[in-house]
Amino acid sequence: MTATFEYTEALPLGPDNHTEYRLVTPDGVDLIEAGGRTFLSVDPSALTALAKEAIRDIQHLLRPSHLAQLRAIVDDPEASGNDRFVAMDLLRNACISAGGVLPMCQDTGTAIVIGKRTENVLTGGADEAALSRGIFEAYQELNLRYSQLAPVSFWDERNTGTNLPAQIELYHKDGAKPSTSSCSWPRAAAARTRPSLPGNEGAAEPQAARELPRREAAQPRHSRLPALPTWRSSWAAPPPSTTSRSPSSPPPATSTTSRSKAAPPGTRSATVDLGSRSSRMTRQFGIGAQFGGKYFCHDVRVIRLPRHGASCPVGLAVSCSADRQAKAKITADGV
Repeated sequence: MTATFEYTEALPLGPDNHTEYRLVTPDGVDLIEAGGRTFLSVDPSALTALAKEAIRDIQHLLRPSHLAQLRAIVDDPEASGNDRFVAMDLLRNACISAGGVLPMCQDTGTAIVIGKRTENVLTGGADEAALSRGIFEAYQELNLRYSQLAPVSFWDERNTGTNLPAQIELYHKDGAKPSTSSCSWPRAAAARTRPSLPGNEGAAEPQAARELPRREAAQPRHSRLPALPTWRSSWAAPPPSTTSRSPSSPPPATSTTSRSKAAPPGTRSATVDLGSRSSRMTRQFGIGAQFGGKYFCHDVRVIRLPRHGASCPVGLAVSCSADRQAKAKITADGV
């Protein structure tokens, strides 16, 4: 049998039909013609403005879909009193934060920017510096805590006083449509992200996870859900949770789970049914929002990827209920 070459992305994205964008600024972008091609010219100031505005929104606002999930907990007759209490407190906190003075959470985190652009986008090449400047300005002007520590010696470290450096990852994207996208997540989420290798669970998990009741261990292992109860008080519950199974090696497992928390457009490689089933499974833990109830997680996503036949890496990532993330794009219409 002769195979035909066809390039396929490991994590192809579907159409972005449901994201509601708002215009930050029409300035700093222009279309130019050269060599019979059209290029999108993006001034570094546009990247700075985008990063600054993204940090502001991430620290103070929640998406309507996230707020609707919290409201659903309050309206659910099966929710425990503790579930409703926590959901109501989170909604009240969201109202205060939306005033733009106090941030959503006292841990204002590490700025993580992941961007993709085609070769038709021209920026001058100093993208990391322009994005970092926007993050710097946001932390200077807003009531945000500096969380980044820099090593002074092997043992000593000090606060940078700017919340820099940020984690910035920029990638090439195939396609002729000129655009660039940006995401940002807090360090609070990344701190509870881990890869795991099925078959070696005992070495990777604390003793509490290995002593789970046999009936839980007998549940489908596709989502590594039995590990979740060991994190019961490690974040602001109820959180979104993401599981990535069967990538090529452990590093992609961790990377994929972290990125998928930003709720990208649907992926063709994702097995959607596993996410809904896993979400129902978390409601059977009885832990609820830390102190008993139904809503241990309010959203679970499971992503299956290609893997080597002799290994099955699994990544598990938990995001706190602050859910700080944003998606953006730069096109000919602006930022």
